[in-house]
Amino acid sequence: MHYPALQNYLSRLQSTLATTNLWLDEQGRARGRYFNSTLTSAFQAIRSGDDGRVVAYEAYARSYASDDQGLNIWKLLENAANDDESVELDRLCRLLHTLNFYRQPESAQLDLYLSVHSRLLAAVEGNHGMAFRRILDVLELPHHHVILQLPQITPSQRWVLTHVAENYRRNGFRIGLHAASLEQASDLLDRIRPDSIKVDISLANDAQAQVRLLEQADRGNCHVIFRRIENQKRLQALREGNQTASPYLIQGFLFDLPKAGLLSRAEHQQTVLFEDAVKFA
Repeated sequence: MHYPALQNYLSRLQSTLATTNLWLDEQGRARGRYFNSTLTSAFQAIRSGDDGRVVAYEAYARSYASDDQGLNIWKLLENAANDDESVELDRLCRLLHTLNFYRQPESAQLDLYLSVHSRLLAAVEGNHGMAFRRILDVLELPHHHVILQLPQITPSQRWVLTHVAENYRRNGFRIGLHAASLEQASDLLDRIRPDSIKVDISLANDAQAQVRLLEQADRGNCHVIFRRIENQKRLQALREGNQTASPYLIQGFLFDLPKAGLLSRAEHQQTVLFEDAVKFA
């Protein structure tokens, strides 16, 4: 364990009964309770598009299941929870993900992507990110490795996105965005200056627009993440279309299913070798 303050907090949770809202199970995995549902974390790797090396993980809230195949908790509870309850759930999930990520030694030097629910943008008043920053400070965890991913927005939410992004940035967090198109990604890069921006691989069907976006992102020190890569054909089309030296990241079921445990260093190396074989096949 790299973080003594976190270890002390987890030790206290270890003796907490499962009748509370937050506890550790027999495997040391943090679990929480919300609306009589037991939830925990699953993580999916984000990889370098160049060699398949794992550079980060995205966290997902799941109902607890021994095989890591729990249900998406937001789909279960979104319609049942009002705005205040959604904010509470969002914060609980963020704490769970933080505990479950950093308790694993394989997290060292990797980034953690945490999603911010769309209801949180409008429902929270004041300084976005301050409460979470205080939690990380108490646990002595590296906030500079945390990327807060903001949701896709409608045109009427542009000012809200800008306001929230600036607040998170002032609290020391890096900002991630989702784009509904390559054109929107380019606009968000100019206006928000994010640290990362995600684009669905199904939208990356214009090779010239892809190259322009990657070059723009490279100039702005922003990672473009192509997500939902589910088969070899999509990966190969992405690689063939990106005739540029600008880097990009990839994520999808082709490489990983979300699960509780992070990959070991040995598994990282095996994945890189596999990706190299695919790249040069």
